[in-house]
Amino acid sequence: MVFAGFPRDTLSFLDGIAAHNDKIWFDAHRTLYEAGYVAPARALVEALGPELRKISPTVQFAPKVNGSLQRINRDIRFSKDKRPYKEHLNLWFWHGDSKGWDTPGFWFSLGREGLQLGVGMHGFGKAQLDAYRQSVIHPRSFTALRAAVARVGKAGAYELGGRTRKLLPRGFDADPDRAQYLLHEGLYTSFRLPPATATDPALVRLLAGHYRKMWPIGQWLLEEVAG
Repeated sequence: MVFAGFPRDTLSFLDGIAAHNDKIWFDAHRTLYEAGYVAPARALVEALGPELRKISPTVQFAPKVNGSLQRINRDIRFSKDKRPYKEHLNLWFWHGDSKGWDTPGFWFSLGREGLQLGVGMHGFGKAQLDAYRQSVIHPRSFTALRAAVARVGKAGAYELGGRTRKLLPRGFDADPDRAQYLLHEGLYTSFRLPPATATDPALVRLLAGHYRKMWPIGQWLLEEVAG
């Protein structure tokens, strides 16, 4: 399947699963799920993956469910929210040997309210958090971090995320510039686009352009934290 934007079936399915998030509706619309959700998502991964490798040569992707295409089923075992299905189409392009969240990557999420792109690490594991904090207090790597954030900020209206703490972590005493980054337990940049963007035949080129502008933060993480 050649990717030329998501078909209207994709938005129809996302509207439907948001309005009727239950197994009865899903089973009755499984054909729409396959045609509007799985097939175009796989085609996008196949088209976008090589473009992302022009940005970061070691990025990994797999055009299948449980590869770059996340499962639509929610894990509700320990959640108060018992809706069985996700209401977004989520894609992940990662670095490293395993498809985990412990290295920076590119993500894509499409829902009825719009499209969100992201680059970086949404949350750090313990080892990554320790490495990140040491990188923030190190003069060379902190200078590189500030330069990466400045490049992304200059390139467009991209949001910087991952700041979750109100107080500095114990044992750290830093100047104000460093202190703001020590409040992060993840580091990423994100950007939102309206729902109609998903149907644009030039979507792959549009996405690659945004990801290229956002990548300096991911590259810093790959070199200073995940390595």
